[in-house]
This record gives sequence, structure tokens and C-alpha cells, in this order.
Amino acid sequence: MSFSFSKEAIEELKNQIDIVDVIGRSVELKRAGANYKGLCPFHNEKTPSFIVSPQKQIFTCFGGCGASGDVVSFVEKYYNLDFNEAVQKLADEYGINIQRTAYSDDREKYYQINREAARFFYRNLTEKKNPGYTYMQKRGIQDAIIKKFGLGYAEDSWNSLYNYFKSKGTDEKILVELGLLSQKGDRYYDKFRNRVIFPIINTAGKVIGFGGRAINNEDMPKYLNSPENRVFQKKNNLYALNITRQDIGKSGNALIVEGYMDVISLYQNGVRNVAASLGTALTENQAKLINRYTKNVILSYDADAAGQKAALRGIEVLRGENCKVKVLHVTDGKDPDEYIKKNGREAFLKLTDSALPYIDYKIEAAKRGLDLNTEDGKVDYMKKISYILSDLSPVECDIYIKKISRETGISESAIKLEIRGNNKKENHFRENHTNEVTEEKERITALEATLFKCLFIDPEFSEKLLPYTDVFESNIGQKTLNIAFELYGLNGDFTESQVTDRLEPAESEELIAALDKVIITGNEKEVLKQCIHKWKFMQLTKKEKELRNILSLADENNKDSIDKITMELMEIQKEMKAHGGKM
Repeated sequence: MSFSFSKEAIEELKNQIDIVDVIGRSVELKRAGANYKGLCPFHNEKTPSFIVSPQKQIFTCFGGCGASGDVVSFVEKYYNLDFNEAVQKLADEYGINIQRTAYSDDREKYYQINREAARFFYRNLTEKKNPGYTYMQKRGIQDAIIKKFGLGYAEDSWNSLYNYFKSKGTDEKILVELGLLSQKGDRYYDKFRNRVIFPIINTAGKVIGFGGRAINNEDMPKYLNSPENRVFQKKNNLYALNITRQDIGKSGNALIVEGYMDVISLYQNGVRNVAASLGTALTENQAKLINRYTKNVILSYDADAAGQKAALRGIEVLRGENCKVKVLHVTDGKDPDEYIKKNGREAFLKLTDSALPYIDYKIEAAKRGLDLNTEDGKVDYMKKISYILSDLSPVECDIYIKKISRETGISESAIKLEIRGNNKKENHFRENHTNEVTEEKERITALEATLFKCLFIDPEFSEKLLPYTDVFESNIGQKTLNIAFELYGLNGDFTESQVTDRLEPAESEELIAALDKVIITGNEKEVLKQCIHKWKFMQLTKKEKELRNILSLADENNKDSIDKITMELMEIQKEMKAHGGKM
């Protein structure tokens, strides 16, 4: 049986709790006008940008991370809890009796069976002499760690687990679905045999699946995992995140490794901001999950071809969630488990400090197998580099162009042309175009003016605009937005004149002129929604153009690269069609 809380019960709870009191227990807050201000607890900052409004009972970070929400969402994020856990924590701490509503969920039966199986495997490992425990001792795993991770052992038997659940009257079909049993005709037998067992537990504390490592190297496959089912989808979970999420949040970064033993060994040796991607390349959902706790990610995959491919895929997925990505290469071809056992925690931490920024890693990967002392090698290198650098900001691109030019002896202008195609097709590097871009950046756009019009009608739109600050691309637009956010953070309100008074006379004149051209005839909320929608469409259009240019320059022999770009292009076109249909 599962529980939830009604909307009425949650609203009653929030009405009885002061958000300033809740947040003030964890963050030093000082009064700033009608609000309170402090250092944001969700990212490192020296200047306070974290605003708490007692009137509206909300918090907003106007600094680097953009966190916002009510008292429940603060507790969720700060303590790494799910929604129901956060509600219950607040109710318990403030002595509020909140009514829980029970509801039937068939998945609970699956969770219970998995939990019982995990206990069965754990007892096998810890209560009697067995090959599994001997294996763990050889790997140097301590009893406390075995208990912490709930590790277990599946006996070298065809029916040990089957007989256990049969005695309890458990439906064999559910056991097969969960991957605990296999079926051949009308015969059932244990799927995990003579293997060390790693329970996979989600952040809600539910056992959702298992990984089994063969003790004998001749047993194949080396790792055997639960199949995907109603409660287990690999793409939505990370191994050990239920244990390490708070350490990830505190440290401000996450180390993502490949294997169960990497996680366990690192954790035992004091590196606890770690999780594993369940034997697969990172997925978008896993990246979203990581992003709940940190935006700084270090990937540590095997140095073989498969590991490199997984790292490159992981980079793109994480960047899609606006994560800052580095890649760690463990020296001597060792995995993190071997390295930290041999060299210790401090040596491993020094190694992580030297992790390559993702661009540097991709550039190093592009060099592999090429002789840069030959003309052919340099040409092939430039083709690969063009894909990598084309996605960077102009400043980043310029830095790496200079670096590569020094390394290869190829002129900066030639590298720029390789990236952009040729001067006739792409003129972004022309001097006159640079001036055009600069001039364009000084002008406020019609889209920006419309959004500011909505903002001045209802300053509370500031909260809705917070995730879309990239919409404001002009210098005046950015400056105006910052002023508006600052006034809203201090006072919870502002007027058009208060904002324009803080601009330079010429800037104020241009903004007012742009606003005069905007006429809002309908609902401001709908106008705001449509503006954001239009901006998203414009960004997709820009990205589509970039991908088409890259595709036109692609090496026809590099099928993997072409396929990847084509798939990205198809996805963007799908999104454009969805957005375009609503314009």
C-alpha cells in the first residue's frame, strides 16, 4: 500500500509553516526590504543572490543556478528527498498532523518481492561460509560496506531462490518478470547462480533490480542484470545514488563510473560522490537525475574503444542538461577500483583534479590513430576538429583555434574556414560581420520588448521568466532584465519607471521606444507563453542550420558521425514541427 497527500492537506501544511523559518535553519538570512537575502545553498557564490519572500512564501535564486519554489520544494532539494518525504519531514518537525491517503499500487508487490530477494541473498553472503564472501574478502571489501550496500550471494544452485519463494506461495510468473527466475516449458529455475549480488535501489529506497557478478571467470556472462520490467528501467536509475546523493550534493560534483565494484571500492576508500550508469552509456533521464544534485560531472569510463564511445556519448547527453563535464583517464589502463586500492584516496583525488574538460578530451580522442607529422594526418585531424569546435561559443572557439594552430602549424584562418566551410557560405569570421553582430547586440529585439511589456504589467512574471534568461540576447535587454530581477528580489515588485531610471539615458530612450511599439490585446500570460514558444522555435531553427552545415562538411566515410548528426537533425526537426504547429 502506498500513500499520498491531498492538495488540501499540503496547502494547509504550507499555511502553517513560515518559509523564512524553515530556510533560516539552513541558510543565514538577512532582511532586505520586504524580503530576506542570503547565500544560495544550491551553488557556490560569494555575493548573496538567494531571495526568500515571506509574503509570497517562495524562494528564488537570482544568481547562477536559478533554483526557485515553495517551502516543500526547498526541503526536497536541500535534503535530497522526494515530494512525499519532504511533506512528511515538515509535518514531523513542526508537529503538524497531516492526513495521508492510502492507495493501491500493484508495483508495491514487486518492490516487496525484490526486497525479500535482497534479504535472501544478503543472508546467503553473511550468515555462513560461502564462495561469495571469500570473493569479497579477496577484493578487500569490508563487512560494513557489505551491509551498507546490501550485497549478497546467489548460491550455486538451480532452485535455491525458487524453493524459498515457493514456500511463501509467491507467483512464479512475477518472479520470472522480475528476472529472479527463468522458465523453460513448465520448469522454473534460479536465474542468478554462484554470483555476487548487487541490489539496485532507487532514490526512494525501493529495491528495483539486481546485478550479479560471476565468481568464476569462466562463467558467462561476467555480469548478469535484471531485465527491464514494471519497476526497473535502467535508463531512469543510477547505481548507488540512493546512498551517495547527499555526498554528491555536498561535494558539488558527481563522479560517474562504469561498474558496481568501482562504486563500492571508491566509497570504501573515502570517495563518496560516486554513482554508476548500470553498464550502459548515460541516458537523458540519468543526466536529469544527476542534475538534481549537481551540474558538475566527471566521467570515468574504461580506456578501451567501448569506454571511449560511452564517454563521448555521455558528454553530449550531460551537456544537453547544461552540465559541466570532465573526463577522467585512470592511468596504466586500470579502472578506479584497482587504482584507488593500489594508490589510495589522495592519489585518486589528485587524478580527478587533472580530469580533462570535455572539449580537450574530444580533441585528444580525435588525434588517436593519426600521424600529425603527415599531411594526410593533419587533414583528417582538421575534419574531426571542425565538428568539435563548431559547437563552441566564439570565445571558446578562438582559444582552441589558437592552441591547435600552434600545435599543427596550420594557420588560424585556415582552421576557421575548415570549421565554417568556406568564406562564401559562412562569413562569421569576417571583420565586417563582427561589427554587424556587435551593432545588432546593442539593439533590443521585438521579442524582448514584448516580454518586458508583460513584465511591467505584472512583475510576478519574473518568476516565470527565470528559466528563460537566454531569450534576452541584446545588451540592453540583459541589463534591463538584471535590474528588474534585482528590484523584484528586494521588493517583490517594480514599475517601468523604476527600471528605466536606472538605465543610461540612451538605453532608456530605446527601451521606451521599443515598448511603445508593443500592443498587448489578449491575456498577458498567454502572450508570455507564446513569446517563449517562439524563442524556442528560433533556437531550434538556429541549431538545425548549424547541424546542416556540419553535415555538409562531414567525411562521407565517417558513417558513425554522419548517422549521429542525422539523428540529431531528425530530433530537432520533430521538435520544430511540434513548436511550429502551434505558432
